[in-house]
Parts: sequence; structure tokens; C-alpha cells
Amino acid sequence: METILMTDSCSDLPFEYVEKNGIIPIGLTCHFKGKDYIDDFGKTLSYKEFYEEVRKGEMPTTSQVNTYRFEEVFKKFTDEGKSIIYIGFSSALSGTVGSALSAKNHIMDQNKNADITVIDSKCASLGEGLLVYYANEMLKKGYKKDEVVKWVEDNKLKINHYFTVEDLGHLRRGGRVSGFAAALGTILDIKPVLHVDREGRLIPIGKVKGRKKSLKFLADSLKERIINPKDQVITISHGDCLEDALYVKELILNDFEVKDFIINNVGPVIGSHSGPGTVALFFMGHER
Repeated sequence: METILMTDSCSDLPFEYVEKNGIIPIGLTCHFKGKDYIDDFGKTLSYKEFYEEVRKGEMPTTSQVNTYRFEEVFKKFTDEGKSIIYIGFSSALSGTVGSALSAKNHIMDQNKNADITVIDSKCASLGEGLLVYYANEMLKKGYKKDEVVKWVEDNKLKINHYFTVEDLGHLRRGGRVSGFAAALGTILDIKPVLHVDREGRLIPIGKVKGRKKSLKFLADSLKERIINPKDQVITISHGDCLEDALYVKELILNDFEVKDFIINNVGPVIGSHSGPGTVALFFMGHER
């Protein structure tokens, strides 16, 4: 059976990569300026427009993919006799994987031959995207579906995530920091650093003074935890602050030779909660 690889828009992969490799995307929804946008990797709602409006005070909200939409997509391929691997946004941050599992179960009640695997990545943004990248590379090399699924399950907690943000107000609205801490941090130019833990939750792990130091913290975390850097693709996502993402890349290249980088914007769904100026670094390292 041909294996179809699917992911959702919270993987934050470049649209060109998704399209070129035949990866099937499914978008979460961003409620923005009175309209509902299906996040389609920047095609309909441009990253630049989204972040410009958020900087002006727009406060978008988001919603997960529902079971019906998953059923539609899954059924299309299972009816064609194809198997599916869906790698989804951390269940600790969204109910999207739960919707996918409900859709899978409903389809399999009707079609016992349907072959659908739903993987809770326990990852976010280009951490999830990095898992999709490696799964796609394995499929292109001819690995069987079961081998790809096993590798992803065995290695997903080795995807290290390190984030920092420019504006604490977005984390305050999401309940990640208190109103007092956000106000004080803004006055003192304190920047939080967060990571994603083994449960797939976004957890604050430190505070540093100033933007440059927070970006250096990301690179230093990689320096401490990366394994086999020469074999690695490093991913960096950013909230409309490409120069800062490139600065983190430069810091990494000062210490390591790596295989490649993928750099892309944080999409509007995650960006609704992290805000402009977010920089996030992902790599294979010691298990979280």
C-alpha cells in the first residue's frame, strides 16, 4: 500500500516543502479581524499581514481541526486503498490529535481494512515539522510504513524545543506568565525562555535580560544538548523577525557544522499565542 504522509499547519513547514514532497496538509483555524481563516501555510493569510495587525493590537483566536474534516481527508485516501501516517500537533497544546483519533476510529468501524496511524508528536511548530521532515526522508528512501512509525515514536522526545518571545503580553493572555510578571518583565527588558517537555507542554525554564542574550540562550542550549550535529537539519521558526532567526543560525555555525537549516515563520495559529518576535529553535538532542 502506498503511504500518505499528513501533518497539520502547526508544523510550520514552508508551503513549498509540503507541496513539493506531496505531504497532505490540514489546517487549524485562525479567527482574525472578524473572519475565519484555515491556516494554509501562508497562502491565504500572509505572515506579514498577520503579524503587522497583531503588532497594532489585533488579538486573533484559534480553533482545532474537528473530527468531520479529518474524516473527509482520511476517507479520501483509505477509499483509494492507501495507508496514512498523520503526525499531529502536541495533544497537550491542542485537541487536534484527539479529533484525528476519533475520525480514525469512526472510519475503521466502517472499513476494517483502513490503515491509519495517528501520531501525537508531543511537538510544536518546526519541532513537529522536523519529525515530518525525517518521516518524509525515510519514505522517500523506501522504508516501510511500520519502520517509519516506529522511528518517529522512538525519537519524537529527542526533538528539543527552545523558544523565546519579544512581548510577554501574549504569554500573559495565554496564562503562561502572570500580569504582574509580564508588566515587570517589560519594564526590565526580561525575556523568558521556554521549552516543550516530555508531555508536550510549553514550560518556562528561565529568564534573561535583553533580546540578544535570550537568542544566545537558545544557541547555548543546542550546544549543550545536540547529538551528531553533522548529520542534522536544524529548524528555526520566527514571528516575523527573520534577522533574529538568522542571528541564531550564525551563532550555531560558529560552533558546529550541520547538514542544513530550515527557517520559516511561525504560522498564525501558534503565532496567535506567542506573538511577533518569537524565535524558536529545534534540533535532535538528548531526550527531553
